[in-house]
Amino acid sequence: MHAYRTHTCGALRAADAGQTARLSGWVHRKRDHGGLLFIDLRDHYGITQCVIPSGSPVFDAADRLRPESVITVTGEVVHREPGTVNEKLPTGAVELRVKELVLQSAAEILPFQVAQEQEAPEELRLRYRFLDLRRERLQRNMILRAQIIDSIRRRMITAGFNEFQTPILTVSSPEGARDFLVPARLHPGKFYALPQAPQQYKQLTMVAGFDRYFQIAPCFRDEAGRADRTLMFYQLDVEMSFVTQDDVFRTMEPVIRGCFEEFAGSRTVDGADGTAWRRIPYAQAMLDYGSDKPDLRNPLVIRDVTQHFAGSGFGLFAKIAASGGVVRAIPAPGAGGNPRSFFDKLNEWAREQGAGGLGYISLRSEPDVAVAPYRSLREAFKEWQKTNVGGTATEYVAFLAARPGPDEGTISAIASGLGLGPIARNLEPERLLALALQVDLDAGDAVFFAAGKEADAAKFAGQTRLRLGNELGLSEKDAFRFCWITDFPFYELNEETGQVDFSHNPFSMPQGEMEALETKDPLTIPAYQYDVVCNGYEMASGAIRNHKAEIMVKAFGIAGYPPEAVEERFGGMLNAFRYGAPPHGGMAAGIDRIVMLLAEEPNLREVNLFPMNQQGEELMMGSPSTVEPARLKELSIRIELPPAKGAAGPKAP
Repeated sequence: MHAYRTHTCGALRAADAGQTARLSGWVHRKRDHGGLLFIDLRDHYGITQCVIPSGSPVFDAADRLRPESVITVTGEVVHREPGTVNEKLPTGAVELRVKELVLQSAAEILPFQVAQEQEAPEELRLRYRFLDLRRERLQRNMILRAQIIDSIRRRMITAGFNEFQTPILTVSSPEGARDFLVPARLHPGKFYALPQAPQQYKQLTMVAGFDRYFQIAPCFRDEAGRADRTLMFYQLDVEMSFVTQDDVFRTMEPVIRGCFEEFAGSRTVDGADGTAWRRIPYAQAMLDYGSDKPDLRNPLVIRDVTQHFAGSGFGLFAKIAASGGVVRAIPAPGAGGNPRSFFDKLNEWAREQGAGGLGYISLRSEPDVAVAPYRSLREAFKEWQKTNVGGTATEYVAFLAARPGPDEGTISAIASGLGLGPIARNLEPERLLALALQVDLDAGDAVFFAAGKEADAAKFAGQTRLRLGNELGLSEKDAFRFCWITDFPFYELNEETGQVDFSHNPFSMPQGEMEALETKDPLTIPAYQYDVVCNGYEMASGAIRNHKAEIMVKAFGIAGYPPEAVEERFGGMLNAFRYGAPPHGGMAAGIDRIVMLLAEEPNLREVNLFPMNQQGEELMMGSPSTVEPARLKELSIRIELPPAKGAAGPKAP
């Protein structure tokens, strides 16, 4: 018989009754039922109930066991007594009557319970991560992670990709975050960088003549930790030669979709019927959803309604419009019937977000006399649009106002009280009607507003959209909604320096190539850059790359890098481009975020084996740590620590 086990703790079934079995594992739970001691023995594969009668020679040893001690037990597999079968366990029809018990490793008193999903502070869980990982939920998450990576790898190989490994010690690169630097002992004063992504190497792999590359690549970024971002992460890194943007989409959609379908269970996955994912230009995403990471489970669509307030009687929004700001409207279907407390609560939430408040208009519902004529007009507007393609609500209201007859009464009905709230009372009836038609409000609906500078209004409107979707129960459950966000701006204005900087990926091809760089305002140039977004998370990012040295030098020049600096920092890539580079493109998908979404976890640390906390500390092993002075001297490094907070400065002479 094997020294530790003949079966795992998840293997025994009714058919094994009568056999002698040996199991090893952790003491999950222990229960004394007056003369019978029950131990639930757990290993990676499951749980088996073990029974020790009071007269057994191993009873005292078993009674002294603490939870999470590791033991080996040998005994007879027997059927459980009628009425004690546990249908929830695969092993629930049998138990092991223990005859021998060996203590392999005793456990001390636990800092938190493993057998229960007991809430414990995250710092404590991370310090004792080896205990936390024994819990069923985290064991399930880690196995899911391994299965997802295996699924992705199989799908990529089937699609004709080869897996290559690129260097971990590389050169510093402007990827949008700080590098982790590694001192080069043999080259005093010089440093390697850990890769933020294998960007340059994967492009050079294409220049080397390989057609399709992928890698499950470790990446490192020295930035503040967040729930959906960590200092070290893994990504599915992909690059392809002689491809357009559409080729990348057509190739990668089946890989990502197939992986989600494999592990989604009963949840809906976009594109399962073969339909391509939506493609939304960046500017449209910012307008319609207030975010370049829209959660499409939420059906609400933001509308720009600045024109209805410009020069209007509602002074606050009129002033914002006159100063170049915008007003965005977020519809709230059915919200008009809510009590005043609903609107007050949202107003208080808006102030917590740093906004001045959350203005709104609500439309009266049945049986108000104004409702029926408004609804008739709403339907008439939709018919009018069929014959006046591109016609706006404002043009339609002007068309009505120019006609004598009952249409004038409809506008008067709105003036007499269809719209409720301070904004409605101060907005001219024609403007209010056009606004309601543009946003497609029904009687009983409400609409909320975000106003200010365009970027600020878009962001707050996006936050409000998500809040309303949740408050009103409009967002889909049990679904994965995907889209491609395309046409990102190549450059942006750095708010700190006021200089033009890269907005997304400096190695992307600008749309229009050299001609665009030489003739257009840099802030108006889009790039062949794209993201995959799922349920409000950026899950992947990619681009068609710049493969021409002269365009690369020009692009970096606009961002403030002189040619000699570009040659110094990217000489390897530039040199390669001068010897014949194919058009190429690719993307990278975050493995951690894919697992987080499929595991329905809110935090990346719940799907990583040994994660760091938000301060970048791995508490279990104690990293980062200090280094002995002799080691620093060997590396030609001298430490100059910043002054402690609150420390007095140097004394005056």
